[in-house]
Amino acid sequence: MSPARFPPHFAQTDHRQRSLNQMRSKQLGLEKYIYLNGLKGRDSDLFYDILLENMQEMIPILYTPTVGEACVNYSHIWRRPEGLYVSIKDKGRIRDVLASWPNFNDGRIAVVTDGSRILGLGDLGANGLPISLGKLDLYIAGAGIKPSSTVPICLDLGTNTQRYLDDPLYIGVRRPRPLGPEACPCYHMDEFMDEFMAAMKEVFPTLLVQFEDFSTDNAFKYLERYRHQYRVFNDDIQGTGSVILSGFTNAARLSSAASGLPPSDHKILFLGAGSAGIGVAKQLLSFFTLSGLSPEEARSRIYTVDSKGLITADRQGLQEHKKFFARTDYDGPALTDLVDIINYVKPTALLGLSTIRNAFTEKVVKAMCALNTRPIIFPLSNPVALCELDYQDAVEWSNGQVIFASGSPYKPVSCDGVVYEPGQGNNMYIFPGIGLGSILSRTRHVSDAMVEQAAIALASSLTEEEKAAELVYPRLARIRDISAQVAFAVIRQAQKEKLDDNAYLRTLPDADLLGLIHDKMWQPPALQLRSFTRL
Repeated sequence: MSPARFPPHFAQTDHRQRSLNQMRSKQLGLEKYIYLNGLKGRDSDLFYDILLENMQEMIPILYTPTVGEACVNYSHIWRRPEGLYVSIKDKGRIRDVLASWPNFNDGRIAVVTDGSRILGLGDLGANGLPISLGKLDLYIAGAGIKPSSTVPICLDLGTNTQRYLDDPLYIGVRRPRPLGPEACPCYHMDEFMDEFMAAMKEVFPTLLVQFEDFSTDNAFKYLERYRHQYRVFNDDIQGTGSVILSGFTNAARLSSAASGLPPSDHKILFLGAGSAGIGVAKQLLSFFTLSGLSPEEARSRIYTVDSKGLITADRQGLQEHKKFFARTDYDGPALTDLVDIINYVKPTALLGLSTIRNAFTEKVVKAMCALNTRPIIFPLSNPVALCELDYQDAVEWSNGQVIFASGSPYKPVSCDGVVYEPGQGNNMYIFPGIGLGSILSRTRHVSDAMVEQAAIALASSLTEEEKAAELVYPRLARIRDISAQVAFAVIRQAQKEKLDDNAYLRTLPDADLLGLIHDKMWQPPALQLRSFTRL
């Protein structure tokens, strides 16, 4: 660009600070999202440089909670092509569509959504792309994944949300989602997904695929369908489960220290039995098996509740994914009130993945406090508008005794002269490290043990100061160090299971491997002040 296009003293000013001030001048979260989106398009190096220096401030804008609002409104705020859309109309030529991606030779990680269950906001169809974009920004910021190696993808299979089908500005295919082979064989989703995954392997042979925000049934189905055939994992099921396993491990330590209860005697009650809820519950089985229980004994320590109440095996029409934790030891009348269920189960921990705002009422919190010296309460639904319990209420209703972690960020709370710092069960603690470790080790599959080791590494990453502050998660400002520890654990477990194809990493001592992981993390190029002679 011609030097005359720049103001005379531009090079003597701090354009990074100018850009940050412009973002902060916006009043609404969505306005800030739109500004940052534009900055990334104009100058991606500057965008990522600012992001790395201001993650605490910017992550809630680029991801939850603001990204939910961006998705809902994406057809109306769309500015430019940002990701790759693969439409139901592309069936039969999906390989050609994928091969049109400009950096396909560099592709190492893709986040793929079909927009059918975005952050508890429902079926957003083609508006779901910002979820993939935001997730990849967190891979870049959190683990140093190179931006040119990321591939954001939205599978546009239609939408069942009528307001989008009626919206003249809606950017997606205007048709309901495929129902199944008996209704519309040519658009059967299984056939579409089989073609898509085969084409992904052909076009991007070294790519790791992360599924994101598929509907509950499809999330479980496609993870199971492809996990042993391709390099794929589902963050809603495995990532969420892993990060909560980590936080629960530290929370249980604090709770047991107060009550004297052995770790194996904890009981966990889940409100919400969708893909995230059941995925987290299955991951938490590891907490009990690592405490010495058998798999069957571990399963008996977990109870699940959905919109109809306590899930029991004798319920008619029970969905397949809910059967695993369905109780066989209760034959009384249906339990539907959460306080009644708490009094029956007597849990030490209450976890929410229901997307029901304020589901954990004062009566619920006090029922947990009546049973436990330090009750563990994790309201994990995103965004804040769907969270089961606000932190201020949790602290006040429990007189500061609650051990708390949420899915969305909350600020510290002061109560009776004491400042309490909340935990956030942010998947960003886990998935960047899983991704980086999988890429570096060239693992052929992402195993359950790799995800479990990622959780153990995160739980062990607290500093002495963080332990003294009774935190259940480390502070996000250390995310790259945390991601390196998670990646290290993932790599070593992949090697243990002989799933890795990078033999060189096997030769490295632990300290050298950890150093290599840090060295492989991408950093934005040093920002050079432009200086030039005006003609």
